[in-house]
Amino acid sequence: MTAVDRAIVERPARGRRAGRGVAVRSALTAWLSRPLADFHLLLAVFGLLTAIGLIMVLSASAPGEVAVGASAYSVFQKQFLYVVVGAVLFLVVLRIPLRRIRHGSTMAMLACVVLLVLVLTPLGTVAGGAQSWFTVGPVSFQPIEAAKLALALWGAHVLVTKRALLNQYRHLLVPVVPVALVVFALVMLQPDLGGTITLGVVLVSLLWFVGAPMRLFGVIAVAAVSGAVVLAIGATYRLQRVLTYLDPDKDPLGAGLQARQALFALAEGGFFGKGLTNGSSKWRYLPNVHSDFIFAVIGEELGFIGCLLVLGLFGLLAVVGLRIAARNTDPWIRMVSATLTVWLVAQAAINIGYVVQLLPVTGITLPMISSGGTSIVTTMVVFGILASCARHEPAAVSALRKLGPGRVGGVLKLPAPEAYKPPPKRKPVRPSTPPRGRKAAPPPVDERRMAGRHAPPSEYRRRDSRRANQDRSRRRDGR
Repeated sequence: MTAVDRAIVERPARGRRAGRGVAVRSALTAWLSRPLADFHLLLAVFGLLTAIGLIMVLSASAPGEVAVGASAYSVFQKQFLYVVVGAVLFLVVLRIPLRRIRHGSTMAMLACVVLLVLVLTPLGTVAGGAQSWFTVGPVSFQPIEAAKLALALWGAHVLVTKRALLNQYRHLLVPVVPVALVVFALVMLQPDLGGTITLGVVLVSLLWFVGAPMRLFGVIAVAAVSGAVVLAIGATYRLQRVLTYLDPDKDPLGAGLQARQALFALAEGGFFGKGLTNGSSKWRYLPNVHSDFIFAVIGEELGFIGCLLVLGLFGLLAVVGLRIAARNTDPWIRMVSATLTVWLVAQAAINIGYVVQLLPVTGITLPMISSGGTSIVTTMVVFGILASCARHEPAAVSALRKLGPGRVGGVLKLPAPEAYKPPPKRKPVRPSTPPRGRKAAPPPVDERRMAGRHAPPSEYRRRDSRRANQDRSRRRDGR
């Protein structure tokens, strides 16, 4: 077959492929432009991450529990119970109006600060080298997780309320930054470096999305690096983590054990993985395998495909969350949805980063996947707030009010969201009439109109004489 004949045969095939590509692209664009597309995408990400997390917690924790004589389902049962509690709170948050959540953010922030103070007293429990837990019978929780969410909601409320004055540094920084620094100090007294890092992510996100000047972020970066150096030098275990990150092979059976075993697990997984429940790293080779290093088990059992699925879900979460922020008109909803999205995605990036040795180990969990009761419940509440923000997009509000709740809203029996109403403009204050027998006060001097009228009296006299001469000349010409 000649080249001309081959081109004649291949031209219709290329045309058909291009036509299919255009059709798929147009169908995807049309679906994404639907009013509730972000809400449905967020529910899909939420459900997939929840399912993957439960499966991987069961797979990663069972061998270690059997080795110590416990039930293979002990960790999974606790995680499943917390997921049920988080799902109930997810549905409750979907039903609470966002206006009420915003108004309650101040009390939530105050309550979290009080809890962070109380956890440092004998009421707190030490676990994992940090006094950051409250234990009530078989239930334990960390107040730091609720403090992250409270800081995001309250900080957005304060900054949106003062948005007309944010060109001044004292209004931009006070009171959000001082309160955040108090929370940082309380968390570092536990000590909990991972919680401090995620709190810093929340604070920087708030300042970024409110439009703070770039030089402020330069100051924050210098302060963060200086603080990290001081903290690393001040504690032996933190300095050891940094040295292990720089040279993990120096102490392969001690400080470098976790990092090396995590890389071995990822390498053994290959492209397709060894199969679910067939990993060997969880047989007490890799410490904290079902919490901090669960991504290594995903790589070993599900391979590169499984890791790519998790990365793709968090990438989709980033896109959907920022779309929700961009498509809303309420400034508080815009800032909250963007900040919560950056928080979750950044926390996932940090966890995956230290598993693959791109970052030092910090003990930050992988959202929705790592085992941990307080973390999973708080993250599901965050998803509930994001889903409520998605239902408050103007197009979604219009569709839900005109066409009904839809299939998902009908099954969950969700109320119709409220349309955004901008705050009323302030009317100019009129001077009140004085009571009888009193003289009215002189009107206030308008400084802008009086600007430039500070010339000496001689200048006023010259100006008046010129105007008088011009008037005389006009009358003479008119005669």
